Amino acid sequence: MSNSKGSFWIKLLWGLFAFGVVAIAIMFVLIANGIIGYIPEIEELQNPKNKFATELYTADGEMFGRYFYGKDNRVAVGYNEISPYVIQALIATEDERFNEHSGIDFKSLVRSIVFRGMLGIKSAGGGSTITQQLAKQLYSPTAESMFQRALQKPIEWVIAVQLERYYTKEEIIVMYLNQFDFLNNAVGIKSAAQVYFNTTPALLNQEQAAMLVGMCKNPSYFNPNRFPERTQGRRNTVLDQMCKNGSLTETQCDSLQQIPLTLDFNKIDHRSGIAPYFREYLRLMLSAKKPVRSEYASWQDQKFKEDSIAWETNPLFGWCNKNTKPNGSNYNLYTDGLRIFTTIDSRMQRYAEEAVSEHIGGYLQPAFFKEKKGKSYAPFSKDLTPEEIQDAMNRSKRQSERYLKMRKAGHSAEEIDKAFNTPAEMRIYDGKNIVDTTLTPMDSIRWEKHFLRCGFMSVNPINGHVKAYVGGPNFSQFQYDMVNVGKRQVGSTIKPYLYTLAMEQGMSPCDEVPNVQPTFYLGDSVVWAPRNDSEKRVGEMVSLRWALSQSNNWISAYLIREFGPMALVKLMHSFGIQSNLDPVVSLCLGPAEVSVKEMVDAYTTFVNKGIRVDPIYVTRIEDNKGNVLATFSPSFYEIISEETSYKMLTMLQAVVNEGTGVRLRYKYGLKAQIGGKTGTTQNNSDGWFIGVTPQLVSGVWVGGEDRSIHFDSMAEGQGASMALPIWALYMTKVYNDKDLSYSQEATFDIPKEALEQYNCAKKTETKKTSSDNIFGDEF
Repeated sequence: MSNSKGSFWIKLLWGLFAFGVVAIAIMFVLIANGIIGYIPEIEELQNPKNKFATELYTADGEMFGRYFYGKDNRVAVGYNEISPYVIQALIATEDERFNEHSGIDFKSLVRSIVFRGMLGIKSAGGGSTITQQLAKQLYSPTAESMFQRALQKPIEWVIAVQLERYYTKEEIIVMYLNQFDFLNNAVGIKSAAQVYFNTTPALLNQEQAAMLVGMCKNPSYFNPNRFPERTQGRRNTVLDQMCKNGSLTETQCDSLQQIPLTLDFNKIDHRSGIAPYFREYLRLMLSAKKPVRSEYASWQDQKFKEDSIAWETNPLFGWCNKNTKPNGSNYNLYTDGLRIFTTIDSRMQRYAEEAVSEHIGGYLQPAFFKEKKGKSYAPFSKDLTPEEIQDAMNRSKRQSERYLKMRKAGHSAEEIDKAFNTPAEMRIYDGKNIVDTTLTPMDSIRWEKHFLRCGFMSVNPINGHVKAYVGGPNFSQFQYDMVNVGKRQVGSTIKPYLYTLAMEQGMSPCDEVPNVQPTFYLGDSVVWAPRNDSEKRVGEMVSLRWALSQSNNWISAYLIREFGPMALVKLMHSFGIQSNLDPVVSLCLGPAEVSVKEMVDAYTTFVNKGIRVDPIYVTRIEDNKGNVLATFSPSFYEIISEETSYKMLTMLQAVVNEGTGVRLRYKYGLKAQIGGKTGTTQNNSDGWFIGVTPQLVSGVWVGGEDRSIHFDSMAEGQGASMALPIWALYMTKVYNDKDLSYSQEATFDIPKEALEQYNCAKKTETKKTSSDNIFGDEF
């Protein structure tokens, strides 16, 4: 009787076991056919939807920025681009039988079930293979419970087996390392190598590879920034595994474990690194959509016009939305892993940023603080009434994010006013650091207005390549781009266009005109009589060369009367200036608002024998496999005759050699052939300098956030004091770098006969000493 009972139970157990095996088999069949859980299609398994960041490269080969969504700072690398130490460490630690199994390591799985699942021994190791972990990365959403995670496991096993069918072991390793999130915006091994060690995956050494692989267990727990000791211990565990696996000798392992954990941490986000203004402008340009008037504000007619022209004529503008991938969809700047090769030179870009920092941060901003200190009207002009200051502050309040959020939330005007005048804890920028303080929102707006803004761009006038681009003093604090987006009055930098008009009409630099104040009767009893800041040579006959060098307003008025404002407007538009230009006589003194980019672009005409070259920002775009998708070349436009360009170059050089730009010689010691033009608008609101050399054309603007924010004194507020020093510091650094191809020995290509013909040096005016011009500039 007992034997029959024992036989029954044995049969029952075998039956249950057989039932379990059949049930598991059926479950896996159902999973494999997509009836239970999600199993990707074969096409998706063969082509996983990876999101790879777009990389930006400088002309000298430096990767200087990425475009990505959220935390997906992932860049694809190939197997041969990864250090073998990373591969050895990963296999030794995560999956020592990786090269032997077909997606599931049954030995590790049984061990994990028995020791971890049944006996609760957590140190027994996991059962997931690298392929299973890849399946989890690609297709498993974050589990909300242990039960949900348990249900995901068998689905990942099936996917892992299928992945092994379609990919080699090397490809699986690469996919895993490209997918893993190492935190701190370091998704994938390439980003991790750069973020934590400022290197490439191929150059990771043994201890660096061990640390990164150690993070794969739990990157939050083994975060080297927050828990260095814990992370070092995990790194040493990986090194032990490498030794156990034969990748290291015991001596090597012991030696490497004694090395302290050393990082070269480089935080990567959209605001860090060189050329942030350039990167942001390029991002907006590449991802632009076809302009539709209804999507622009009522006051954006000019913007809509310029964007419409760019869409039709500039292949880079809206490139992602004009071009399609093989599957017919448009390129995505954030997920398609593009490689964009720009014209920026990393060294010149750093010199430009240093020049801005040294002059504005080191000198001009402190001088502005000093001038405004203790003034009730600060940072505004002393000429503004309290009512005008309040109006300016209220406009800024209505444009603030806090105001817009409160309006959207339905707060009344009284509630908003109260909130803006109630002290609150906040963080503000003090010029160097972010500090905690207590201010009213209105006071914080006023404080931010104390900081001067700037724009700088440097272009090769022969091929149009933009070599440096600085849209402001600090991108993290002031994102508004004053190279391409912002436009300000140009002051006397407009005068070379007027003189070009005169030269095109047959005049010569040595032609003389009377230096007397002209008067214009404009109708409706309106009389306009421009004034000069200087009383030099009043009533005398002066040459046009002298007049431009001294930025004489009377002679500019004389020329606009001779040739007419409409002719000047047409010529300026041909110079590539798309901004609105009113055809009025006062245009000759520069009230028109124009961007730095437009001004620099226009001045290339003088260096390039009358031919203007459009600025070019990108030379080519590749996909993540290195296939060239697009190339870009500059566009050239013949604007003026070669003869006129020679005339203008001789006059622009006179500005630097004997006029308002002379401090480039006596203060900064530059010996190169340089032409240029300073500019200062009314009340010192804007300071400009556009400088040309045989190899570079560079322009600078400096001013306040509002035109009513400026220096009260002419000594600091003129273009020669605000803008010219940035140009001088930049060019000095460029010339001092012998690895660059720019030399002070380079000369303008002007025929000898033209130099002799347009040299008015024998005239009395050119015998003035440079000391006469130390404080001379213009309105």
